[in-house]
Amino acid sequence: MEYSNKTSPVVFYLLGLSSDPHLQAVGFLVFLLMYLITLSGNGLLITVVSITPKLQTPMYFFLCNLSLLDLCFSSTIVPILLYNTLSKDRSITLLPCATQMFSASSLGATECVLLSTMAYDRYAAICKPLHYNKIMNIKVCISFVLFAWAVGSINSAIHVFYTFQLPFCKTHEVNQFFCEVPPFIRMSCIDTTFNEASMFISAAVIVLFAFMLTLVSYVNIISTILKIRTSEGRHKAFSTCSSHITVVSLFYGTIMFNYMHPRSSTTSETDKVVSILYTVVTPMLNPIIYSIRNKDIKASLMKNSQNNFYH
Repeated sequence: MEYSNKTSPVVFYLLGLSSDPHLQAVGFLVFLLMYLITLSGNGLLITVVSITPKLQTPMYFFLCNLSLLDLCFSSTIVPILLYNTLSKDRSITLLPCATQMFSASSLGATECVLLSTMAYDRYAAICKPLHYNKIMNIKVCISFVLFAWAVGSINSAIHVFYTFQLPFCKTHEVNQFFCEVPPFIRMSCIDTTFNEASMFISAAVIVLFAFMLTLVSYVNIISTILKIRTSEGRHKAFSTCSSHITVVSLFYGTIMFNYMHPRSSTTSETDKVVSILYTVVTPMLNPIIYSIRNKDIKASLMKNSQNNFYH
């Protein structure tokens, strides 16, 4: 498809993951199952934390916000992915595309900041236990969450604005399964150095800063844990962090790969696979990882299940 340099596109065409009908059918079932697991897992985690007084702590407050982010993140992308997988019409108009791009980008950046906040919370709990309640009071927790949302929203608004200032004269076909900044930069027919540089810099500032804050927190946490004399005490302290380390490694790794590598170093197909990991797989795995490795959540699930059984 060829378009005039002077005409801004009003309709885009999401190419999706595959044009093979058999793969599309299998993909639809797989992504539908993953989406249902994401909804039920994160919804259950939020419900359990909300109704269990024992879990009304800063750590679980942040965990509930993470689950809410994952629900929104997945719901921004997967329903459209499911529709486009089976539909012959994969067109998406400018406003829904921009809205999806803004939502996905802002939620991703917000999750980066929130994960670093959760690492700081674990640092305060393990390294400053006597002052923990004062350091992580409710006002501080709410401020951290609002800050994370503000950073994500402002960063996304800037990138979406500049992305749609580009002329897309090459094609309207987006080689991705959702509206994301990198493929749109590839579609432009002018020099996109500014857009690529701004995307790289913002990713470096947000992702690397969040990652470094997380890393520094865990260096101090590990140092403190190693000073604990009993093996039981060390295991208990580390068990409260292991789930978070797993989630951080998976999310930061895929985000940094997709937004901080040169555009010419990978193919669009590779970018699609990486995008699936942080938009579909990670939101599904997060509640599973936290539930499996968290004794308090498992105990609350068992208790609530028994109460419902007897009633």
